[in-house]
Amino acid sequence: MKAASKSKRTRKRTSQPDDEPTLISEAMTLSAQEVTPVANRALNFGDKWDYAPAPESVMPAIAKRYELFIDGKFTRPHSGKYFLTINPATEQKITEIADADAHDVNKAVRAARTAYDKTWSKMPAQERGKYLYRIARLIQEKSRELAVLETLDGGKPIKESRDIDLPLVAAHFFYHAGWADKLKYAFPGRDPKPLGVCGQIIPWNFPLLMAAWKIAPALACGNTVVLKPAETTSTTAMHLAQIFAEADLPPGVVNIITGAGATGQALVNHPGIDKIAFTGSTEVGKAIAKAVSQRNAEHPLGSTGNAVRRAERVLGAPRLTLELGGKAANIIFEDAPIDQAVEGIIQGIFFNQGHVCCAGSRLFVQEGIYSTVIRKLRNRIATLRVGDPMDKNTDIGAINSRDQLNKIRELVRCGVAEGAVLEQPKCALPKKGFWYPPSVLTGVTMSHRVAQEEIFGPVLSAMTFRTPEEAIERANNTPYGLSAGVWTDKGSKIFKMVAKLRAGVVWANTYNKFDPTSPFGGYKESGFGREGGLQGLAAYCRLD
Repeated sequence: MKAASKSKRTRKRTSQPDDEPTLISEAMTLSAQEVTPVANRALNFGDKWDYAPAPESVMPAIAKRYELFIDGKFTRPHSGKYFLTINPATEQKITEIADADAHDVNKAVRAARTAYDKTWSKMPAQERGKYLYRIARLIQEKSRELAVLETLDGGKPIKESRDIDLPLVAAHFFYHAGWADKLKYAFPGRDPKPLGVCGQIIPWNFPLLMAAWKIAPALACGNTVVLKPAETTSTTAMHLAQIFAEADLPPGVVNIITGAGATGQALVNHPGIDKIAFTGSTEVGKAIAKAVSQRNAEHPLGSTGNAVRRAERVLGAPRLTLELGGKAANIIFEDAPIDQAVEGIIQGIFFNQGHVCCAGSRLFVQEGIYSTVIRKLRNRIATLRVGDPMDKNTDIGAINSRDQLNKIRELVRCGVAEGAVLEQPKCALPKKGFWYPPSVLTGVTMSHRVAQEEIFGPVLSAMTFRTPEEAIERANNTPYGLSAGVWTDKGSKIFKMVAKLRAGVVWANTYNKFDPTSPFGGYKESGFGREGGLQGLAAYCRLD
C-alpha cells in the first residue's frame, strides 16, 4: 500500500514538468490580450441598433409669399420688397417674407395705439382672457403643423419642436389667460394698469416660444403689441398671425412686422412705443439700452407721479426689459449621480444644437471624477444622431444659418489654437445644409475665448475644480449671468451654491426645465427684467 501510494505521488511530480509549458503558454496568451478594466467598458453593438428613418409625414401649407400683419389684415410692405427664408437643413427656399420699413413700423404702431385706446384697454379683463384661451386652444389644434414649420424654418429636430416648444407655447397662453382678470390678486394692495403699446423683438432660436413669452403677458395685462420676429425665422410668426385672425382678435391688438435689423431699429426708436422687450444678442441689447437711455437723458422726467407717467409716451421714454446672451456653468460635484449628470450635460449643451442662451456651455467637474465623467460623456455623445431635422429619431439638427456656422467654426479654431483639445464623434454630416457635430473641448482654461464668449452652438468647454469655493469663483468669472446648473446629492450644498452663483436661473440636478409659472432672466450682460411668472406680469403693468 505504501509503495503504491509513493508511486502515485511520484507520477504526479514527474507529470508536472510536462504541463508547465501549457500553463506558461496560457499565461502568456492572457497577458498578451488587452483587457479593458470593468469601469471603462462600454456596450458596442456596431450598427445593429441603428434606427430606421422616421420622417414626419405632415407637411403644412406654406404660402409663396407672406405679407405684414397690421391692424388685423395682411398688408403689402410699403417698399414692395421681400426677402427669402431658407431651410437650413437643405438650403432650399421656403418662402418670401415682407421687408418692413419705417413707414410700415409707424403704421403698425398707430394701429396698436388705436386698438389700445379704443378697444383693448377698455375691454373687461375677463373678455381679454377669453381671447387668450381661444388662441391657446387654436395653437393646440394646430400644434403638429406649427411644429413642422418651426423645424423647417429653424433646423431644430422635430421631436423638440413637437414635444417641447409647442406644448410650452400653448401653456404660456393658457397660464396668462388665467391671470387676465386676476391681476389685483397677483399684486395685492396695488392697482395694476397696462402700459400701452409694446414693441417686442424676438430671436431665431425659439421663434414661437419667444413670441408666446412676450405676447401672452402683454395682452393679459391689457397692452397691445407690435412684434418683430427674426428675419431667418419669420414663417411661424406669420402663421401665428393667422391664428390671431382666426380667433377674431380685435384689429390692431397684435401687429407683426418682418424684416432685418433696420426694422427692429425703427421700432425701438419710434416715439409711440411705451415698452420695449428684446431677446437676442448682448451686442444688440447694449445698442437698444443705449438708445433708450439717450432718449431718457434728452427728456429727464424728474420726480415720479401720474403726470410724469402720462408724459412717458409723449417724451419717448419707454420701459425696457432685455434677455440677452449667456455662458452658463454646469457644475458636477463628486457626490453627484454621474449617469444622471451626464444626461444633464447632454441636455444642457446639445438641446436645439446649442442655440440656447442658457445653454450649459461651460462644464466644471470636480477633479476626482473628471476622467470618469469625460469618458461617459464621450460614449454618450457617440450615440447622438445628427441629421435630417424632420426625422423623429434625430437628436441634433442643422445650424440656423451659414453666418452662425462660420462663427462656431471660428471660435472652435481659436480654442484649439489656444491649447484646447477638440473631441468629436465619427458621424457623417449631410452634404447640403449647415451642420456641426457635437463637440467637446478639453484642456480649456478660463483665459480661452471659448470659456468667455458665447459660441451658441453644440460645443462644450470642459474644465475642473477642487472645492465649492473655486467652482463658485470660476462660474462667476464671466460677463454673463443668465443661468447655471448644480449636480450633487447634498441639499445644503445646492443652497450654498445657489446663493452665491450670479445667475438668474439655477437648476439643481436637472437642466433646461421651463414652466410659464417660473420667472426667467439674467444679471450683468445677460440683461435685466424677467419673463414668466408674476415677475413677468409685473414687467407689463404699471403698479400704482
